[in-house]
Amino acid sequence: MPQDPDFELYDNVGRDADQIAAARYGIATRGDLLRWARRDSEAFLAQHPLPDKPLPSPDLAPYLAALAAAETPAEVSAVTQRLLDAAEPALRAVSDYLFATAQWRGQHRGAAKGSPPKLLMEAASRSLSVAAIADEADLRTLRAAYDPAPTPNLPPPGTARASTALPPAAPHAPPAGPAPSR
Repeated sequence: MPQDPDFELYDNVGRDADQIAAARYGIATRGDLLRWARRDSEAFLAQHPLPDKPLPSPDLAPYLAALAAAETPAEVSAVTQRLLDAAEPALRAVSDYLFATAQWRGQHRGAAKGSPPKLLMEAASRSLSVAAIADEADLRTLRAAYDPAPTPNLPPPGTARASTALPPAAPHAPPAGPAPSR
């Protein structure tokens, strides 16, 4: 199979482990693949300019200040729920994009487990799972504060308890073996 003309075998001087392994097996590195994709998509990106800066990061200062001042689980929950509500639109947008990428040109239909479309669909789902897991943690904290599990009624420490390891013996056990005949 002919290799891409841009792909060169590497010597190990100044190379990272990924580059050394790629040279050993004759495969492209992650950097190679991304560099080739950038080169081959230059004309496309010229027609469809995209922002080259990261998406704006939310200002966490008010949330962190409120968290530092919180003294009760209810106050921590109020901060956590506000942050989750504020982050939900961005998480949903990322999830929607990943899902659309998985469905691009119908490639998800009949795709095998572990294939790129299935991995993208899993990533779309997991991007929303972050907020769901954080919400579950918050609710568990509130449950522990407001609705703790009832404690079992244990006998006082000085009272001896019967062993519960074995079931109680039957009042009258029949003899083992066949019954004597007359």
